[in-house]
Amino acid sequence: MDFEIIVEPSLVPGDHTLFICGNDQAARAEVADHLCHWFGWKSENILDLGDITASRALEMFLPLWLRIWDALGNAPFNIHVVKSNGVQAKATPEKKVA
Repeated sequence: MDFEIIVEPSLVPGDHTLFICGNDQAARAEVADHLCHWFGWKSENILDLGDITASRALEMFLPLWLRIWDALGNAPFNIHVVKSNGVQAKATPEKKVA
């Protein structure tokens, strides 16, 4: 997301998600519980992805972010991860190859 949204999440209306990761679990908790809340993030919108290896996945989000920015013509946007209410999708039956 755009840096301005990180420090002022209200620039994007509604719920949207902030991802955090790092090797120090206590530091991640400190960031989530204090710094992110100080900026205005709700606890339910902070998603801790675990150790620092998750940073590679976050870097790979950049190409999608750039395409969205290009499509919208500006940067004040973010995404929201919506968790399932527990209903699992039905598996698609496998097609048999003759």
